[in-house]
Amino acid sequence: MSTTRRDFIRSTAAAAGALGLAGLQARPAEARPAPAAGKPLRLLILGGTTYLGPYQIRHALERGHEVTIFNRGKTTPILFPEVFARVERLTGDRNDNLEALEGREWDAVIDNSATDPKWVRESARVLKDSVGYYMFTSSTGVYYPYLTTNIDETTEVVTEWDPETGPGGRYGVDKSLSEIEARQAFPDRAIIVRPHYIIGPGDPKDRLTYWVARIDLGGDVLAPGDPDDPVQLIDVRDLTEWMIRMVEEGNAGTYNATGPRSRLSSAGLVYGIRAITSSAISFTWVGTDFLLEHGLPYMVPWVAPRGDSLGMSTISADRAIAAGLTYRPLAVTARENLEWWREQSEERRAALGSLPTQKEREILSAWAERTG
Repeated sequence: MSTTRRDFIRSTAAAAGALGLAGLQARPAEARPAPAAGKPLRLLILGGTTYLGPYQIRHALERGHEVTIFNRGKTTPILFPEVFARVERLTGDRNDNLEALEGREWDAVIDNSATDPKWVRESARVLKDSVGYYMFTSSTGVYYPYLTTNIDETTEVVTEWDPETGPGGRYGVDKSLSEIEARQAFPDRAIIVRPHYIIGPGDPKDRLTYWVARIDLGGDVLAPGDPDDPVQLIDVRDLTEWMIRMVEEGNAGTYNATGPRSRLSSAGLVYGIRAITSSAISFTWVGTDFLLEHGLPYMVPWVAPRGDSLGMSTISADRAIAAGLTYRPLAVTARENLEWWREQSEERRAALGSLPTQKEREILSAWAERTG
């Protein structure tokens, strides 16, 4: 069943309020200059070449910090390759070669790459007496399975893997155990950041890109679940700028980095994106049970709010907000994400993630048959 006029009015009103859309179509994207930090820092970033890292490096350099990166040297940066000419690059392997980190000093280390507690334990062993703060990029996956809808930093994390939870459960447990290693080595100097879905220009996983590209294409778009289902995400630039500020201020502790600031519904997301395109489009809301029957439990950032994922999209970021986390309007993120996408090569655009066109058509056709 396609969206009714009443649903459209209700949802677009909610979208406008949630996304702050007024006037955004006519206003060009504006750069957000980063003022210099009060005190330049020496920062070490473990990893740093894929998505979050390049944004951190660029922002840290804009703030006047010195940046060193440590990795295996096997990944060629795609985002902002020009900034890597301004950083010191150390080569090693977190499995068995940390020699390049020995005998050096930094004000803080940002650990983006650890998915194995052993990596954190070994790097912390080398660095605990030579760096001020250890920032570990964790994940809200530490709470998986998300069995309650009132998750905050006081919620107990999972530290033992249940094979029935699959790779997602194992990932969350590894992040939880990595957090423990960081805190043990840096009892009063660990900054633990637990992001939700990270979105924005350059996202290699197309978490928001799928939606801006698909909606810009026009036609009948499959909208998943119930229009009021919650979704959570955070712009990579908002996350990056806040993480660098946290290091500058030495704000130790544990923080959920989810967004946006106010509750965002699925309808608010898709109708908000619609408002920044000029395509002729309609949405068909396909029920959650039907999607589950067809093997589609998520269309990120939408995740079926059922079972193990019940509270995945209602995680509190109040503590991070109190510590200075801010958000640009989601409509700005969507518009700039779309602009970036339009500049990509045909090969890259052909590899758009999420739901293939043929699969979308098959589900819409089957849903039409089911609902008459």
